[in-house]
Amino acid sequence: MIDTQALRKARGAFFTPSEISGFLAEWAIRSPNDVVLEPSCGEASFLVAAGKRLKGLGAAKLIWQDQLHGFELHASSAQAASEALEEHNLDAQIGVSNFFDVAPNPTYDAVVGNPPYVRYQQFNGDQRAKGLRAALAQGVRLSGLASSWAPFVIHASQFLNPDGRLALVLPGELLTVNYAAQVRQYLLERFGSLRLVMFESRVFPEVLEEVVLLLAEGSGGAKNFEVHQARNIQDLQYFDAACWSAFSPQGGAKWTPALLSSKALEVYQRLVDGDNFTSLLSWGDTYLGAVTGNNKYFSLNEEQVKNLGLTSGELLEISPPGSRHLKELAFTSADWESLSAESARCYLFRPGNDRPSAAARRYIEIGEAAGIPRAYKCTNREPWWRVPTVRVPDLFLTYMNHERPRFISNQSNVHILNSVYGVSFHHGVASIGREFLSIGSLNSVTLLGGEIVGRAYGGGLLKMEPNEADLLPLPSSELLRAAAADLRRLHPQIAVLLQQGAVQRAVELVDGVLLMRHAGVSAREIAAMREARELLFRRRRARSGKERGAH
Repeated sequence: MIDTQALRKARGAFFTPSEISGFLAEWAIRSPNDVVLEPSCGEASFLVAAGKRLKGLGAAKLIWQDQLHGFELHASSAQAASEALEEHNLDAQIGVSNFFDVAPNPTYDAVVGNPPYVRYQQFNGDQRAKGLRAALAQGVRLSGLASSWAPFVIHASQFLNPDGRLALVLPGELLTVNYAAQVRQYLLERFGSLRLVMFESRVFPEVLEEVVLLLAEGSGGAKNFEVHQARNIQDLQYFDAACWSAFSPQGGAKWTPALLSSKALEVYQRLVDGDNFTSLLSWGDTYLGAVTGNNKYFSLNEEQVKNLGLTSGELLEISPPGSRHLKELAFTSADWESLSAESARCYLFRPGNDRPSAAARRYIEIGEAAGIPRAYKCTNREPWWRVPTVRVPDLFLTYMNHERPRFISNQSNVHILNSVYGVSFHHGVASIGREFLSIGSLNSVTLLGGEIVGRAYGGGLLKMEPNEADLLPLPSSELLRAAAADLRRLHPQIAVLLQQGAVQRAVELVDGVLLMRHAGVSAREIAAMREARELLFRRRRARSGKERGAH
């Protein structure tokens, strides 16, 4: 069978540029006697680089023939690997096997490679079971959301001798996602030294995800790791081993802050740990909006409602699907009416009892004819046409963003769909939160925090899961009360700036009030946080090909 690009993508095979395989082989292989393993060798990018490195160090042919080992799941790729080695007058022992079926043999001096990257939705069945068992054998219980690379890293490390070196190409998920917390903790406990090389621009043309290079060696108990930031893979040829910055993580916490300057990180950490800032969790509950199973069917515009003859008792007023219309400080009844007049889907079809009107029954029959009840969410509720709702929130929170998470006061008192999160305030902070948290969130600490607690998705999007949003740093209720008069005075000007898209100017004004006047943060400290946020923003946006100024 021909090995197509689609088949390679399905099994997570993305072949590595020679600049990267050469760099990792040079770092990991330090002696002409080193024995090297490439656990998922694809078309032998790393085995070729390793053979060249061993030759350069003076290994004789009769020796390095036994020093290069590889495994490959796909038989045609294994054959292509052998042919690639032969073209370079090299040879290696390549086994056609699922790497998770190979029992660890801790004799290798270097393990190098690019683990297959298959997201958890496709990483399933027997393959997932084998990967999770391999990780659990080392005491690491991975989440059901783990992608294929996570157990692969843990299993690969078991093939190293105590002084051995692990050099892998990994997705940026290592730094940011919650399921990788166990992997991060494992790496710190397993190795004596950890280093990461990160890139500002995309490394694999066909892959949007961020890539990091993991350089791990020795055994046991690294208290920190070091980071080197490169612009692109061409920078690797000018690599300066002295250009490392140290970062001390806390347990399995995200490693995103490692990208920040020590000054910015110190200021940010001091503020989020102090009395003037708190987490979103302390303000209230964050939750996903209602999941319909088919927004096109269940969300209706004014004309559809009239044509169908539906009554108000069978409809709920909603913020229309999507979040592009949520750009200002508040979503008012006037905003809702304006969208409704423009034919936005501002109503949710939801008969409230088991005896829908004749008009509602006719619409239900239309849905049944269209196969709507067969949608996954619809099949799991009775009756299928009654969408479970969530509380009407005090605030909307956009969770999939190009620029920044946005807090919008729900002054219209409408329901929400799963296009946005809702935030319902705890008792005691509701009044101050409704009035000021939207404007108060426009500060440099919260903007930087969004980049740290969220995660970058393909195309440069910033996404936050609800439990990540809970960690977002926001001004405390005490700080907002202290700054209330100033914020109330600024409100009209900020509203105009947001209408004009001048978000950065709005942030500068809020910083002047909240951070400088009421929290005692210096202009230099604010500048350090803005620079840090801009760095993370540009790294994320560079992967979408849309680099521009932060907003």
